[in-house]
Amino acid sequence: MGGAEACFDCLRQRINSDFSCQLLFCHGISDSPLPFSSSAVVQMSSYSGEASASSASQFVLVYLQRHEHDCLSKYIDECILQDQEHGNIGVEDATPLSEVNGGEYEVGVEILSDSSNYSCSKSQSSSNGGIKASLGGFAYGSSTCKHSDRFSCSRIITALAPIAHVGICFYSIFEELASNFLSGCLEDHILCSLNLLIEGKASVGDSVNFLRLVGIPSFEENSIPGCLRHPNIVPLLGLLKSSDQIALVLPKAPYTLENILHYSPQTLKSEWHIRFMMYQLLSALAYLHSLGFSHGNIRPSSIMLSSTCWSWLHIYDKPKLGYGFSCTEGCSLQGVYADLRLSSSLDWHSHFHRWWSCELSNFEYLLFLNRLAGRRWGDHTFHTVMPWVIDFSRKPDEASDLGWRDLSKSKWRLAKGDEQLDFTYSTSEIPHHVSDECLSELAVCSYKARRLPLSVLRMAVRSVYEPNEYPSTMQRLYQWTPDECIPEFYCDPQIFYSLHSGMTDLAVPSWASDPTEFIKLHRDALESHRVSSQIHHWIDITFGYKMSGQAAVAAKNVMLPSSDPTKPRSFGRRQLFMQPHPVRRCATCKKDNGENVSALHLLQCSRVDNDKPILPVTTYLEELEETSTFSENARHLSPCYYRQQDSQVKLMSPVEESVNACPKGSNFGKLDISRNYGLPCKIDLNYLLENIEVENEGSVGYQELLLWQQKSSYLRNSSEDAAEDIFSIGCVLAEIYLRRPLFDSSSLARYLEGGILPELMQELPSHTKVVVEACLEKDWHRRPTAKCLLESPYFSATVKSSYLFIAPLQLLAKDASRLHYAANFAKEGALKKIGSFAAEMSAPYCLPLIVKPLFGVEAEWAYILLKEFIKCLTPEAVKTLVLPIIQKILQATDYSHLKVSLLQDSFVREIWNRIGKQAYIDVLVRIGGLLGEVFVVRQMLPLLKHVARYCIDISCMNSPEPVQSWSCLAVTDCLMTLDGLVAFSSHEVIVKELVEDRSCLHVLILMQKNLEVSVLQVAATALIAICQRIGPELTALHVLPQLKELFDEFAFSQETATGSSFLNRNLKVSKLKVDAEFQLECRMDLVLILYPSFASLLGIEKLRQGCSTWLLLEQFLLRCYNWKWEYTGESSRSGGENIVPKRLVLSKGLVSEYSPAKLLLNGVGWSIPQSQGARGSKNLMPQRRFPDLQQSRVERTEATSNLMNREPWFWFPSPVASWDGADFPGRIGALKEEIPWKIRASIISSVRAHHGVLRSLAVCQDEYAVFTAGSGPGSKGSVQKWELMKISCVSGYYGHEEVVNDISLLSSSGRIASCDGTIHVWNSRTGKVISVFAEPSVDSVHLVSSVSKINADQSNILNSNTLSGGILTSAFDGSLYTCMHYLDFLSMLVVGTGNGSLRFIDVAQGRKLHFWRGECNESAFPSLVSSLCSCGSDNMQKDRTSTSPSWVASGLSSGHCKLFDVRSGNVVSSWRAHDGYVTKLAALEDHLLVSSSLDRTLRIWDLRRNGPPQPTVFKGHVDGVSGFSLWRQDVISISGKKIGLFSLSKSTDEDGQHRVIPQKLYMAGNGTRNMSALSSISILPFSRLFLVGTEDGYLRICC
Repeated sequence: MGGAEACFDCLRQRINSDFSCQLLFCHGISDSPLPFSSSAVVQMSSYSGEASASSASQFVLVYLQRHEHDCLSKYIDECILQDQEHGNIGVEDATPLSEVNGGEYEVGVEILSDSSNYSCSKSQSSSNGGIKASLGGFAYGSSTCKHSDRFSCSRIITALAPIAHVGICFYSIFEELASNFLSGCLEDHILCSLNLLIEGKASVGDSVNFLRLVGIPSFEENSIPGCLRHPNIVPLLGLLKSSDQIALVLPKAPYTLENILHYSPQTLKSEWHIRFMMYQLLSALAYLHSLGFSHGNIRPSSIMLSSTCWSWLHIYDKPKLGYGFSCTEGCSLQGVYADLRLSSSLDWHSHFHRWWSCELSNFEYLLFLNRLAGRRWGDHTFHTVMPWVIDFSRKPDEASDLGWRDLSKSKWRLAKGDEQLDFTYSTSEIPHHVSDECLSELAVCSYKARRLPLSVLRMAVRSVYEPNEYPSTMQRLYQWTPDECIPEFYCDPQIFYSLHSGMTDLAVPSWASDPTEFIKLHRDALESHRVSSQIHHWIDITFGYKMSGQAAVAAKNVMLPSSDPTKPRSFGRRQLFMQPHPVRRCATCKKDNGENVSALHLLQCSRVDNDKPILPVTTYLEELEETSTFSENARHLSPCYYRQQDSQVKLMSPVEESVNACPKGSNFGKLDISRNYGLPCKIDLNYLLENIEVENEGSVGYQELLLWQQKSSYLRNSSEDAAEDIFSIGCVLAEIYLRRPLFDSSSLARYLEGGILPELMQELPSHTKVVVEACLEKDWHRRPTAKCLLESPYFSATVKSSYLFIAPLQLLAKDASRLHYAANFAKEGALKKIGSFAAEMSAPYCLPLIVKPLFGVEAEWAYILLKEFIKCLTPEAVKTLVLPIIQKILQATDYSHLKVSLLQDSFVREIWNRIGKQAYIDVLVRIGGLLGEVFVVRQMLPLLKHVARYCIDISCMNSPEPVQSWSCLAVTDCLMTLDGLVAFSSHEVIVKELVEDRSCLHVLILMQKNLEVSVLQVAATALIAICQRIGPELTALHVLPQLKELFDEFAFSQETATGSSFLNRNLKVSKLKVDAEFQLECRMDLVLILYPSFASLLGIEKLRQGCSTWLLLEQFLLRCYNWKWEYTGESSRSGGENIVPKRLVLSKGLVSEYSPAKLLLNGVGWSIPQSQGARGSKNLMPQRRFPDLQQSRVERTEATSNLMNREPWFWFPSPVASWDGADFPGRIGALKEEIPWKIRASIISSVRAHHGVLRSLAVCQDEYAVFTAGSGPGSKGSVQKWELMKISCVSGYYGHEEVVNDISLLSSSGRIASCDGTIHVWNSRTGKVISVFAEPSVDSVHLVSSVSKINADQSNILNSNTLSGGILTSAFDGSLYTCMHYLDFLSMLVVGTGNGSLRFIDVAQGRKLHFWRGECNESAFPSLVSSLCSCGSDNMQKDRTSTSPSWVASGLSSGHCKLFDVRSGNVVSSWRAHDGYVTKLAALEDHLLVSSSLDRTLRIWDLRRNGPPQPTVFKGHVDGVSGFSLWRQDVISISGKKIGLFSLSKSTDEDGQHRVIPQKLYMAGNGTRNMSALSSISILPFSRLFLVGTEDGYLRICC
């Protein structure tokens, strides 16, 4: 290797030295396959926490040798010297930051050039008052340098790095420049200037100069260097000087175009996005060329991209100049890579042939393949990968087959086994074998744990540092991981030595004396003949053809694809080869003495000795042909973007200019000094709007593009270097479409010699092909300039207009300034000018600015911007782009002025007119449910009531028919929205806001005679629902008096007196079936809805007291609807065909099962599918009826079956404030740490929940409700939901065929998983099943189906007595699911099976994932999984957030416990935990496991101890412990009819034993008599209560 290169360790030391060890070294950046570089990704120590995952807080540091960059070095020295002369930098510390003139520093220096006098003055102030010594341009008279014959170096540096902070390498300086970058103050003055221009206040120089950069009035081919950065050139933030180096500081972009093309090509969503990106690149290139410079290295890796695919052109890399400094003296890695023969070239063909002919080692070749795949040495997220070649059980010996790893299979396959991978592939919704990378960040950090900082380990491996959890030996490391190896284990002995006091060194195998010897033996194994003959298989799996297609299926190597292929990625799997990789030549050609012979030597020998058989030569020729074919098909791995690939690329190479050489008419020569560069043409708002206006344009015609190509060829490009950049642009454009490079070295040579373009050109779209051909013209004079390309018809007007609108938003400015610019420009009509399509393309760059809380004038700007986008976007675009933003704003917990503006009726009407009311109501109601009662009362109810009253006023006017119809629809929508919001409001709020003080909106609507009947029907139904919610007393007090006037109107109407208009309807109505739908035909039909309903709710006597005209109304109902009230409390019906059933409370015949208001609450409260009904007058609220728990069993069974038949059904959550049951202390708020909880073992409430045993309890996080699982009617399983405040069942799920034995709440999604041998995932708000999961049964007859024939009283096959009898342990079907546990952090459900295995289910995607097979125990039959838990699952954080689990524990019916590694699926530990059935597991801490068993004990296991865990045993129960629940350090267990109380923090008794104190539950009035055995328990920590389920189906609330 060259002597100027430095390893990453020396680079890290250099950075630590220059920046006082306060700058964190993330990883080096190298174009070489080896870890040598002069560039690194760094991060400030203050951002080492969560921000480390974001590239915004990371920076790139590039070191340059000062003596190799005289101009740049002299420039920096002059800047620092002048600052010192002005007193801004102390000579002692040489820092450029000090306080001068109140924190403001101005540089105004005259810059001279050969062609014109030009003055550049720039003033900037730091956001924190510090001084910024900027690259203001310190010229050296009028002299020029070798880089340019037009301008001085000072002017060029100023133009390309106008915001760079010049100073000395100190951390304080780096912190200052990083802070300025992150705060957005570097280019904020430009946007402020643009805002002044838009407002017409001034035409400021900064704004005009910036607009010239982006093409207003047009792009220039000759320009004077200025002091503004082009928005598509990467910003140089700092030029820092050290003793012998120059450090360039750049921001780190999250992606490059190379990343996108390799790992997520679908990120470039459409052809428009591709052209938009190319337009940005050409704009930057035109600016460079106008300065007299070419780029010289345009390729996908030099194009940096943001998350929105805004591009920066990288101009500061030097791929062929070598590196900034060499390794320090005594570097331990100097000898590690000394014998490597890798060249700095990335030509794959030469490296491949050298490896194939044994001139390059396996290690070197694999490093090179890693570099081609994009893997980065030192980057833990995408580290260089190597194969494991031995299992470390014995010393590698080629003469023996033992100890060698099978390289024809992936490490993942070897770790998981073919059976498990086949099962995963066959049962997954998206078939796959591999769900993770072949080398994950977790594995890399675990491998390098002894050398990495503890902060990195805590972030990547586990938040709690436990040194004993890291594998201590190489063999254990190999067995632990399903991932591949890293190159350090083949070359760096230092990786074995620990830097941490608590972590021992990584032990080498016994057959190696020390790490150095192990590295040598391990490397020899990699280079052995055995590995050389098999390594091509591993290459096929990791980089080759076995990554896709049928070959991947056969190799069990199908990777789980990305869930969102349009999301940009900076790493991933790149398939390098499409054909099988050839076997290494030296592996097939060995002499008898074992020496390798090159293929060339073999061919030469065969030609000399004619007596030898020709077979070896024939074999060689066949292999050579195979290799050549393979090499030809992989030529895309050596892309070419320039004609002279090996030319020395300078940092900023000049454009060759010669007046004599320029064609006649060219204007690319000397500058025309007669032009007035200082005084621009008049640029104002109107001029801007004219330049961005998009007229009705059609698609670009092909003939028009051909005409442009012909004209451009005559313009004569005047610079060969600039033409080379255009050539590269054509190559990049073609590669984006082709998904592979256009040229390699061979095809480029053919083109340069004979002008033959590659055949791939035919695959390009016709329009793009024309542009690419123009860029690739063999005669460089005929290639178009960047300016010519920008003005070509290839770029539509929408591309150009979008660019002009978006470019200012990409400046390094504050968010407030960006928002101000976007709102200002949009307000003046910019979005309207650019058109709806360009506005839609611009929205992703603008709308994220308004999501965060805004106040004052910023909220006003955001409001303006939103309104302008709503006006200009299509309705579909508003729904997909604007509504999600509105929802985010309203859902934010912080107060914001913008929230208030979005709820104003003017804004609501505007968005309703644009997209329709229903879509916006959907957003409002969903947000109301999420944000709660206060938000609903303060923000939403006033809005809805105002809109409804406004529409009522319109209906009373003589308005046109369309206006009347719109008003009716608006009132209907408001009513439905109010109906939805009622579910989130307490009784007091409903009364105060909706019904009291004669302000009931619903009654006001019913009084209107101009509204459509359908609106009145909705209002009547909604009013009845509200009255049922608040109860009869409040209804009689507040609502009935307001209805008196309406009832009087009905009683004294002409129809009531004569009934003439109803005589013909009487027969028709009386013949309606009970289940028929009743639709109002006239306003008088409201009597049928209102009067009987209120009679049922209030009682007929109270209704008659409040309604003086009751006799007339009842006579009308009897005469016209055959209805009358009987004093039995039930309404009688004359005949079975009367429309009104008994106890008429809006029967099913009167209402539809569909209400759009319910649809709006999808995901919040309750919903109903759109397919269930149609919009119109049928949209009435369904009656919510549930089985009365006091009914007889027959009545309850009938009611339950009716409830099951009604689909969908509804439940309406009540707020905590409406609790009218027992007083639950501490119900609202956090845990009351200061209040001790004294268990009284008293039952305060009890209700029969199930017919048989209540097997499982699941309490909602807010303790408002609990789900119970057990058996229902007919021995089938059921799940019930209970409101704890009222001890009432509000809903149920009855889709199970067998007894439900477990239930799990799936986070806050509203989904429930219940298990009866299969897993049912269903929506708790609608009762609709989402998905059902089951394992393939090995036996069609299993125990559950046979036991289900037993009568209901004896059908509880999973109770403790049955389990202890061993029925299930011997006969349970292994394919049935037995228990569940939800991994909240991973959003996965882990399920136990009857054969001891674990199944993982992705509930969000609705698909089964991997399957972990349990290992057999000593018993002759497999044990079923009886309980599951994971670390952290029972010890939630105070903010109720979960953490990532590292292990999953399973308890088995045999008494064993197993600990699984979450990532690998390997069994970390397995031990005999109990002498009987394990009934419950819970993780008190990450290292503490609590278990209970039918052996009558509870045990605490400390998992940190080496070897088999030793338990702390708690005894005292006389029956088997069937369950327990944790509260802090206390445990409540259940055994038989008793509970047990003990604390884990208490010491032992006098005899050294840990005791449980059994205690019977006591019920007032009943004592302990007739108490059934307890089957389940759950603690309510907020309420200081606990729930128990019993074997006879009771749910009991205890304290």
